[in-house]
Amino acid sequence: MSTTDSLDPAAPARRAFQFGLRDAGTLIGLVVIVAVFAALTPNFLTERNILNILQQSSINACVALGMTLVIISGGIDLSVGPTAAIAAVAAAALMVGGAPVIIAIPAALLFGMAAGAVNGLLVAYGGLQPFIVTLGTLSLYRASALIYTGGNPVFGIPPEFRSLLNATILGVPSPVVIVAVLALVVWIVLNKTPLGEYFLAVGGNEEASHIAGVPVAMTKIAAYVISGGLASVGGLILVGRLGAADPTLGNLWELDAIAAAAIGGASLMGGKGSVVGTLLGAIILGSLRNGLTLLNVQAFYQLLATGLIILVAMLIDRATRGRG
Repeated sequence: MSTTDSLDPAAPARRAFQFGLRDAGTLIGLVVIVAVFAALTPNFLTERNILNILQQSSINACVALGMTLVIISGGIDLSVGPTAAIAAVAAAALMVGGAPVIIAIPAALLFGMAAGAVNGLLVAYGGLQPFIVTLGTLSLYRASALIYTGGNPVFGIPPEFRSLLNATILGVPSPVVIVAVLALVVWIVLNKTPLGEYFLAVGGNEEASHIAGVPVAMTKIAAYVISGGLASVGGLILVGRLGAADPTLGNLWELDAIAAAAIGGASLMGGKGSVVGTLLGAIILGSLRNGLTLLNVQAFYQLLATGLIILVAMLIDRATRGRG
């Protein structure tokens, strides 16, 4: 967001229109991918497989929503995977120790948000680069989970927790519903609240935002806290699916989250991003991996495709930045 935009009352409407165009482009990309895989394998467009894609994409979508807010505010969060791991281990340890599910889930969310707060404080008040901070906490949080568990998964997850996260609501898996509700909340925060304007302003021009009276430090901290909280939700969803909390949970989640946000139009330079675009980006990645799996393509080619998608998305952002 430029200084001119911040003084222009028509800027929010114009920005929303630009987001709509980017979302439309992402949607077209999704349609093309779906059409290709539907032509290559008859099982791709079955109802069961579509629900499978949405369920598989739900964790990445959840983590990517938080990553999108961090990216919009001009940062990056490489620690989302280990953050999910320590939150998942904390919840599992509490439940195995006899704590009720209604206590364990909020506790896990608090663990994730606290991890995000540490990132935000180091970036906002420590004056450190987000890449370096979250690269350091990536190792710190992962090591904490491994040390606490001795490197072993935590088993004994209560059936009521698993049934909660493996249920269906009107035929839709509960993780998909959970992420849809969270996405709506994040969309409201980004588009309908002052905090959302702060995210965009700080990511677009931090110095001008400070001069304009935007609470820059608190805005950055808020982005990382939300990212940590959403990462912990992703960790809980995976624990519910697997029935155990593995301290190595969340490996390479940061790559998938950045890819989903970038595909959806978020700029790693800050100041641009879309909740709808991020959701579409996550579904694109899920569809791509699902389709390649149905075609018996080996997993390392799927990782190659993710890396190429990130590079292409960044090249497109670089070519279009400053236009419109």
